[in-house]
Amino acid sequence: MIMRTYPNVILALIILCLSNNKILSHAADTLSPNQTLSGDQTIVSSGGNFELGFFSPGKSSKYYIGIWYGKITEKTVIWVANREAPISDKNSAQLKISEGNLMLVNESQIEVWSTGLSTTDSRSSASAVLLDDGNLVLRQGLGSNSSSPAQYLWESFDNPSHTWMPGGRIGYNKITKKKQSLTSWKNSDDPSPGLFTHEPDLNQSQYVLRRNNSEYWASGAWDGFIFSGIPEMRTARKSGYDYTFVNNENESYYMYKIRDPSLLSRQILDVSGQLKQLMWMGAGWNVYWYQPKQCEVPAYCGEFGVCNEPSFPFCSCLEGFKHRRKDEFMMSPGMGLPQYSRLLRVESRGECKSACSIDCSCTAYAYDEGGCSLWDGGILNLKWVGEGNSSGRTIYIRLSAYSSVFRGQKSDKGVIIGAAVGCSMVVLVMLAVLAAMWERRRRSCGTNKVEGSLVAFKYKDLQNATKNFSDKLGGGGFGSVYRGTLPNSTVVAVKKLESVNQGEKQFRAEVGTIGTIQHVNLVRLLGLCREGKKQLLVYEYLQNGSLDLHLFKADESKVLDWSMRYQIALGIARGLVYLHEKCRDCIIHCDIKPENILLDTDFCPKVGDFGLAKLIGRDFSRVLTTMRGTRGYLAPEWLSGVAITTKADVYSYGMLLFELVSGRRNTELSAYDTANFFPSLAASVTVNRGDILGLLDNSLNGDADEEEVSTICKVACWCVQDDEHMRPPMSRVVQILEGVVAVSLPPIPQGLKVLLAARPEHIVFFTDSTTTAN
Repeated sequence: MIMRTYPNVILALIILCLSNNKILSHAADTLSPNQTLSGDQTIVSSGGNFELGFFSPGKSSKYYIGIWYGKITEKTVIWVANREAPISDKNSAQLKISEGNLMLVNESQIEVWSTGLSTTDSRSSASAVLLDDGNLVLRQGLGSNSSSPAQYLWESFDNPSHTWMPGGRIGYNKITKKKQSLTSWKNSDDPSPGLFTHEPDLNQSQYVLRRNNSEYWASGAWDGFIFSGIPEMRTARKSGYDYTFVNNENESYYMYKIRDPSLLSRQILDVSGQLKQLMWMGAGWNVYWYQPKQCEVPAYCGEFGVCNEPSFPFCSCLEGFKHRRKDEFMMSPGMGLPQYSRLLRVESRGECKSACSIDCSCTAYAYDEGGCSLWDGGILNLKWVGEGNSSGRTIYIRLSAYSSVFRGQKSDKGVIIGAAVGCSMVVLVMLAVLAAMWERRRRSCGTNKVEGSLVAFKYKDLQNATKNFSDKLGGGGFGSVYRGTLPNSTVVAVKKLESVNQGEKQFRAEVGTIGTIQHVNLVRLLGLCREGKKQLLVYEYLQNGSLDLHLFKADESKVLDWSMRYQIALGIARGLVYLHEKCRDCIIHCDIKPENILLDTDFCPKVGDFGLAKLIGRDFSRVLTTMRGTRGYLAPEWLSGVAITTKADVYSYGMLLFELVSGRRNTELSAYDTANFFPSLAASVTVNRGDILGLLDNSLNGDADEEEVSTICKVACWCVQDDEHMRPPMSRVVQILEGVVAVSLPPIPQGLKVLLAARPEHIVFFTDSTTTAN
């Protein structure tokens, strides 16, 4: 019977394929009049950059027709057709062309969305094409296959949702009275129109943000190059963005393009009410600039809430008030969790909690190295697996969802007391069991169990992964680093720590804290190992190595151009801002230098070795007789006996900026004067308004933006002032490099009155006790 059935199945499949001429071929970029799109079918742009099909945001059971990026790991939707009319069954619904219109019909074959063109003209040959810039067009004619050029009848770029793509327009047609504007999603699970819109101001040459039709931000007037309220555009222009503003009797519109076609960038109106320019950095979307500040968005913190932008979370209560119970969460560790409903990319648990708090549909969240998981509705299929179990995670459950248990009514008091007593006994028994398990397992590194968000490795496993530590990548004050490959083929960097003074418990606590820190400009810690005196850390592996390899040892084919150097300087500054200001406890790096700046495949800089200073017992409150910082980058206060602050990192960053300009070690002999220390020369040229491009790395052949070079040199001079109070915080440095604030002309730091002795490493600092903060 099997032999008879098999050929019948094959025959049936052949007949089906031959008879159904409406099946869309895989990877086609065109939907023709005789085709439909259903289920998991998609059309893909000719270069594969974008894909169109049905999608379901988060854990929603509803489906939408949308366009998303086709070549990046994170599914990112840029356009939605049926925002206000989702469908329930994507297999029965169809996207098709009917009477010259692109149309979506639901499972009952009822039209729920269309391009809405007049049907008076015959457009039997119209077809829908997904272009490689993300624009979906309905065109008349066959385009390249026809003797006449194709005519665009409708474009998704003229009908944006919450995303504004390069080449698209935000504007107003004065003849048709039609506006192109952005409208935020309702929330991250619901693309229906939200509270916020970004649209042209019909009375002035500017663009505004509105909440429920009430304006709360304006771009400012166009000055011929940028909008006055978005100074970040000036820096963006230098980084490859071209902006156009047109205002004539027929239309008024604003458009931007990107000169480098390999750069992925988009602008969105976020559910938070902010306009954000995002750039793909290889591992995720990085915010290039945003407007306005979160506290300028109306009603962001709710009734009686106080918004404080420098802090996080942004929102707090007035004195005498407290958060409503709906914003309180119960921590439940060691749980096996159901599949997450939606995953957000955030930088801390606080941001994850905030995302859940402001979303009325969110009932629970969890945060670890996998990101921020949010659940809606009732939580089902929770399992207790134990805190020592590698699959155990901590879930934070919104108390209002369980108000009958935690608060209850008077009539439930007896039940609540009984439940509380019973739960307490269960918890005590479980704690006793867990304590016994922990005591048994803590003597070794275990077998890949999870400690917080970190994996605990056995020493033997790391020895095998690194081939007995044979492939050395580099070394520094904290130890040597080796390349390794885990059994799952993941390439990692393994650091063997030296001179670590803490006991095991404190070591694991400190390393655990480092493991919770995640930022696009910080190297990610993956795991640890502690066996006796053997102490190792496992980091993500960065393909392009450390910055020094590209500045000081690169051949001509690998020289970093100026634009890339400027972005590296900005990325390092952003990473330091996170360490200094955004972490729960301020982290002073203590060893900022090119060797500790790593570059990923896209040359995005990541600061490494942060948080390790405390592991070697460094006391920031006093001067140390043994310093592990690097000569040439150390701030004067390391020798003066005053307490060490974040301004020590600012000093080191300034010295690194000089090296980004020159392409040489600061301690190398200058090409201009063999007796001059390069930072001294750079400071003199900067302050005296000399030939700033003459300071550039010779390999750049003077090819750099003079204003940017001047800005970098001014910032560097401010950063290396002898008086730490004169040095700017890293957050101000970021604002300067982003073009948000201007930088004034600095004084020449007294510490740069340095002469080289017979050997370059003999550097003498001359300080002036009369130096004061301005």
